[in-house]
Amino acid sequence: MTTVTSPIAGRAIGLAAVPDPVFSGAMVGPGTAIDPVREPATAVSPVDGVIVSLHPHAFVVVDSEGHGVLTHLGIDTVQLNGEGFELLVNKGDTVTRGQDVVRWNPVAVEEAGKSPICPVVALEATPDVLADLRDDSDLKAGDVLFTWQ
Repeated sequence: MTTVTSPIAGRAIGLAAVPDPVFSGAMVGPGTAIDPVREPATAVSPVDGVIVSLHPHAFVVVDSEGHGVLTHLGIDTVQLNGEGFELLVNKGDTVTRGQDVVRWNPVAVEEAGKSPICPVVALEATPDVLADLRDDSDLKAGDVLFTWQ
């Protein structure tokens, strides 16, 4: 079983509340989303594993069980071309849960006209394998978001 923890502080709101049909329709995979605290922050790894995909606005960590977890910092933030995001690790790095991955500012994302909502998704999973899913509660980075059977 994989325990996935929150990469950021904020309020868990569930994927259905994400203002993007690809995420709200769980087309990428099941999970939840976080409305971040509006202050400069650092997104941390939600699991122990290897960074297999790394962009300024999103990253994927795969754990020892082969479970890939996508953290997407904001919606349509790819259009910011990395502006306001600072990578703190490299693709291929082994990271531990809670390790800093990307520094960013949700306020700057909003000022650029984008949503700062952050989907956290279990890639290549089905909803029935997730348990203890948080979708209506305040979180700090490191709090449990869901477990993956």
